[in-house]
Amino acid sequence: MQSILILEDDENLNRGISLKLCREGYQVFSASSVSQGKKYFLKEKVEMVISDINLPDGSGLDFGNWVRENSACYLLYLTARDTEIDMINGYDTGADDYITKPFSLAVLISKVNALMRRLQGLEYDVLCSGEIELHKKEMQVKKHGEILSLSRTELLLLLYFLENAGQILTKEQILTKIWGNDGQFVEENTVNVNISRLKSKLGTDCISNVRGLGYIWTEKTYKK
Repeated sequence: MQSILILEDDENLNRGISLKLCREGYQVFSASSVSQGKKYFLKEKVEMVISDINLPDGSGLDFGNWVRENSACYLLYLTARDTEIDMINGYDTGADDYITKPFSLAVLISKVNALMRRLQGLEYDVLCSGEIELHKKEMQVKKHGEILSLSRTELLLLLYFLENAGQILTKEQILTKIWGNDGQFVEENTVNVNISRLKSKLGTDCISNVRGLGYIWTEKTYKK
């Protein structure tokens, strides 16, 4: 059973999300503070974190940074902070998604389900391109043998580019591939932000923007 940690200090909202996720077949751990969230995270096997940002004993962003330092689990923010800089700050912690309140519970559940389905069906052990190696078993990306800290969204973007090296990928194709049927709920700017973050972390110019068309991975790839 896949497990999710909910970090939300609004008791009614926490309970409502938790009940719905339980009905979807997930194991849910509910926390209302950063300290409680860390205890659950260290004690239990957590595959996804859904966190508010304004919490009674600290910042959800700081918690997100802590999570990303310790795990490659999915990280999703659910918050009333809805400015562009708020969203950028959220993605800068390695978040896979950022949802602003008020929100649709049905859409949230669809996003959760889509995230949990993402990494199914990989058919190789390692995919390489230049200095970059994507390891399937460990779900890690390495450069010069050193592990890079990527969010799941960034990892999947890299995977999509590597599998389609030399081909122009439109934003619509990327939305459909990475977010599936839930791409209709994702802002186009989210694609730009995640690709920009991925390029920065990789420290490479392999991803080029083809004006008016989309993006392309310019290096050759091979599987091993």
